[in-house]
Amino acid sequence: MRLLLALLAALTLSACATTGGDPRDPWEGLNRKTYAFNDALDRAVLKPIAIGYQKVTPAFAQEGVNNFYSNLEDINTTFNNLLQGKVKEGANDAGRFLVNTVLGVFGLWDVATPMGLEKHDEDFGQTLGWYGVPAGPYFVIPLLGPSTARDAPSRLVDVSWFYNDYVPDRVFWTWWGVDKVRTRANLLKAEGVLDAAALDRYTFLRDAWLQRRRNQVFDGNPPKEKEEE
Repeated sequence: MRLLLALLAALTLSACATTGGDPRDPWEGLNRKTYAFNDALDRAVLKPIAIGYQKVTPAFAQEGVNNFYSNLEDINTTFNNLLQGKVKEGANDAGRFLVNTVLGVFGLWDVATPMGLEKHDEDFGQTLGWYGVPAGPYFVIPLLGPSTARDAPSRLVDVSWFYNDYVPDRVFWTWWGVDKVRTRANLLKAEGVLDAAALDRYTFLRDAWLQRRRNQVFDGNPPKEKEEE
């Protein structure tokens, strides 16, 4: 974690002199280099592991793993909905976590959705956007991928890091590693679409990510006029 923060600080300082053609991406030169590093690491390490995970893990087990991590994400979503003043949604998310943890055996089964408890997705970057904090420049984080100046801190200091204070290091890092592998495995099908559609993978991913992020910040209803979040 400390190494990642040090890399972020060094890259941010060097980015000050880097300019690009898209006003949302003034650090494009640096971002492309970081993207190339992340992509090479992914192809050499993470993607092969994700393919192996998908081949040896039965579909029902993969679904259970995804449900387990999704259940933990509801904790973060609960707090951020409450921070945004969305009390009803926050109560819904807390209810989801309680129901799935108890009746769904620690979240391995999603029994809350059929009960009408809708799944939401909120994080601290979205909360900052909800309060009017501008997105700032697009920024590719080493090892973590697309972000913005606003969202990067919440991605680096994810709520999961706080769990490390309560579980043994071996358990935490195993749990963290499985999360990264199953997330990468979930993207394998989408990668084929990306390879077929994108002449420039960097630009395609950047534009798609920024559009999706803007949509998330404005709860699916972004303003028509071009204004920063």
